[in-house]
Amino acid sequence: MSEHIKTLEPVEIWRNFADLNAVPRASKKEERVIKFIKDFGIQLGLETIEDQVGNVVIRKPATQGMEDKQMVVMQSHLDMVHQKNNDTDFDFDTQGIDMFVDGDWVKANGTTLGADNGLGVATIMAVLESETIPHPAIEALFTIDEETGMTGAKGLKGGLLKGDILLNLDTEEDDEIGVGCAGGVDITATRTYNQESTPNNYVGFKITVKGLQGGHSGMDIHKGFGNANKLLNRFLHLGFQNSDLRLSRIDGGSLRNAIPREGYAVVAVAMYGKDGFVNDFHDLKTCIIREFKSLESDLEILLDEVDTPSTVMDQSVFGQLTRALYSAHNGVYRMSPDIPDLVETSNNIARVLVQDGQVKIGCLTRSSVESSKEDLANALKSTFELAGCEVELSGDYPGWTPNMDSAILKVLKAKYLELNDGQEPHVAACHAGLECGILGTNYPKMDMISFGPNIRGAHSPDERAQISSVKKYWKFVKEILKDIPSKN
Repeated sequence: MSEHIKTLEPVEIWRNFADLNAVPRASKKEERVIKFIKDFGIQLGLETIEDQVGNVVIRKPATQGMEDKQMVVMQSHLDMVHQKNNDTDFDFDTQGIDMFVDGDWVKANGTTLGADNGLGVATIMAVLESETIPHPAIEALFTIDEETGMTGAKGLKGGLLKGDILLNLDTEEDDEIGVGCAGGVDITATRTYNQESTPNNYVGFKITVKGLQGGHSGMDIHKGFGNANKLLNRFLHLGFQNSDLRLSRIDGGSLRNAIPREGYAVVAVAMYGKDGFVNDFHDLKTCIIREFKSLESDLEILLDEVDTPSTVMDQSVFGQLTRALYSAHNGVYRMSPDIPDLVETSNNIARVLVQDGQVKIGCLTRSSVESSKEDLANALKSTFELAGCEVELSGDYPGWTPNMDSAILKVLKAKYLELNDGQEPHVAACHAGLECGILGTNYPKMDMISFGPNIRGAHSPDERAQISSVKKYWKFVKEILKDIPSKN
């Protein structure tokens, strides 16, 4: 099916996207895609460099008549989020993404599509290989590990790039011009606990939450989608309060930058309290389904009787854990007082794993204001420390402060108006973590902007890219390159 993608218009982008998606490229496992993009540049006869952390830079001279224009850095990240449905048989380490066309959308069969940020990579490849597109001197910057730490952007040394303007192709709305983004910090809470033999006359149950939309923990956090970890904990807390419920295992969520779509817990309930627990479960299930009926039409909450687990968590620790998960903030923490409709600060409780005497909870806190990010991080740290956890803050990266006087912003606004019958673009900061803020620390004089085609459901198996939007975006890219300002 993926071969058909290469025939879509614009062929220049979709052909390169299909070739890219044949290469496994999980964050922190980018060896193959680094080689792929280096080989691409070398085969074109262009200067191709891999830096000390694995970023790739490919340089292409200006086309005739464009030599006096400012040099442009076109930037996208090579890695993609690897997520799949539980019932999808797929090995991200060995298989390329299986794509298909559904009306005006390109989708993947049961996995993430990789349009984030593969369409940006494919766009840059199309410009590099073109012999007809007018453009100034180009530095193509392909960064690594954007999705799980931004270590590529962090590791890019000052002085390597010579460009004056950076075009970041990692925005997911084709009528939006990005001028700012949130920073972020990873919060990891861990502790050990004593395992006890499950008492006699207990019955085992598995509680499963699945079918949630999930999505991008920055771009979608304001939409109120269900978080599997938070929903699952409501059942655990209810059982702890009302029944003699004992916890054996939790496995919920996966990546920090993905809103958890599914999770499960294995518990044990005393036989004398079984009926009451089952009744409480179904009452709460009815309430939650009602709460989310307009947002999560595919939500499933299941209770299955299973073999009684042999061991359970120390009950005092279980009480601390379920209260901490209840108290820990998830979702929007503060809206921006300065930019309408912009989420300023948020948290995603992304991963909860309880097994074999170990607890691990992973969060991603985002904010466009450093002091607000620190405030929420401290609140979460305090919550988990009260539950006896050790808490580590890591992977901190800065936001990107908007510059409304940007020269390249003026170019993009004028070009968008020209191409879209006078319709105004939406100039905005976003709540995702773009690499511009990090790159700006070593390249403070570089004028930066972000834009891209319509992508929906990024970081989830529902990810899809709009074919008509890619056409619109490709025309925009080519027109921008023709209209880059001259050197001073």
